[in-house]
Amino acid sequence: MAKLSIFSGTKKNGNELHTAVGSNGANGNGRGTHSAPESSTGLLSESQFRRMLCRERKRSERSRKHLLLMLIDGKGSNNAKQEATFLHQVAESLNETMRETDLAGWFEADAVFGVIFTGLGQTDIKLAMSVIQTKVTTCLQRSFQTSQLNKILVSFYAFPDGWEGNGTGQGHSVNPALYPDLFESEKKKKLSLVVKRGMDIVGGSIALAAASPLFIGLAIAIKLTSRGPIFFRQERVGQYGVRFRFLKFRSMKVSNNAEIHKEYVKKFISGKAGSPNVNAGGDTNGVFKITNDPRVTWLGRIMRRASFDELPQFWNVLRGEMSLVGPRPPIPYEIESYDVWHRRRLLEVKPGITGLWQVHGRSRTTFDEMVRLDLQYSRNWSPLLDAKILLKTPRAVLSGDGAY
Repeated sequence: MAKLSIFSGTKKNGNELHTAVGSNGANGNGRGTHSAPESSTGLLSESQFRRMLCRERKRSERSRKHLLLMLIDGKGSNNAKQEATFLHQVAESLNETMRETDLAGWFEADAVFGVIFTGLGQTDIKLAMSVIQTKVTTCLQRSFQTSQLNKILVSFYAFPDGWEGNGTGQGHSVNPALYPDLFESEKKKKLSLVVKRGMDIVGGSIALAAASPLFIGLAIAIKLTSRGPIFFRQERVGQYGVRFRFLKFRSMKVSNNAEIHKEYVKKFISGKAGSPNVNAGGDTNGVFKITNDPRVTWLGRIMRRASFDELPQFWNVLRGEMSLVGPRPPIPYEIESYDVWHRRRLLEVKPGITGLWQVHGRSRTTFDEMVRLDLQYSRNWSPLLDAKILLKTPRAVLSGDGAY
């Protein structure tokens, strides 16, 4: 979700503009038809505005039609009352730039005023942003002096964004402004998340200690049977799009070309790959397994069948990059083929070593089925559910169902 700031000289997070806002088109969901009540000032309250933002974001996710969020930040004035009064004046002056289908209200009560521009459809997003930015700038410059405008920061956020798989991934790749429900949900589940983290630390520590003899044996066997490093390190995408280094025992020969796997992943996500039982080359260290790959070592086949290659990921769990239970973390290039709704699997919970997908067929499920299982887990998540999945995991591993 791209962002542009004006009137401030300082950009929050310094994000480059890639998307835009528009003022054309309507979907009948504006202030005249939305059921959410308004405050006495005509602006939606903070809770109402955030609820409508979440609803419009989900609608945009389903329809693939753009929406834009404009936030006007009072920049933390020392006089909160004067700041709120000024922002009310700004809101009134911007009425002419808004349609009846646009939603105006408080993103943060009396401190950050927001407008949700809906129904942008498939409009060229850069052109649309240019139109809205020009209208907002002209309106504010006509109504206020430069000294007054220097007291506010105007920012635009567009949804859905591209989520290209080649970004730097520093910090949150998704912006909290567009996902207030997710971050607020974390606060409500704080105690449960503490319990989950405790389970991860205790479980990860016990697993690493118990498996240490196996670690040593596998490390020696890998070095004796094939040339290359013991561990396979790969960049993966974690919760909120944050990148981290993912660890596995190396199960393939060195110097492998990932292009075949990239192409296979693209087809698999789109549902065009057919059966995953393919006699072909490819980097099978991703979520999607290409079977009978001639580049997998004989020891690697054994490790994969028993999931021994996954053991180093307990280190990722101890580092807090993964959890014992959660969705599998994707390779960055996989996200390039994601549909908008697929991204939710990376937002709502931390990635894990095992999950509903792993105990329900693993590589034999389709990609959409895997995502639905991940979303089902995130909706119903609790420490008790984690415990149930952990208890089912050894059986899934021993059966080898869907493991390659």
